Amino acid sequence: MNKNQKDIKLDEYEKEILEAFEEGKLEPNKSDTDFQAIARNTLKKNRKINIRITENDLFALQKRAAREGLPYQTLIGSILHKYVSGFLKETSNP
Repeated sequence: MNKNQKDIKLDEYEKEILEAFEEGKLEPNKSDTDFQAIARNTLKKNRKINIRITENDLFALQKRAAREGLPYQTLIGSILHKYVSGFLKETSNP
């Protein structure tokens, strides 16, 4: 167990899995499903759209993207993907 793993709290089931992994008792899944191909197809960009947003919103998106170190169009695509996938939720403001 390395230094970073010492900070992680594992339940009994997780400890059992970690121990089996460290002892080499786990075998790769022999599934016919090509998960890498599925991931590539999921991330493939195959449609272009045009949207109209306010200049202030675009400027704010460009600033945020620059801070994150990525193109603003990539950031917008990521935000949209997270929203439709259910990972980005609306919050109610008090």
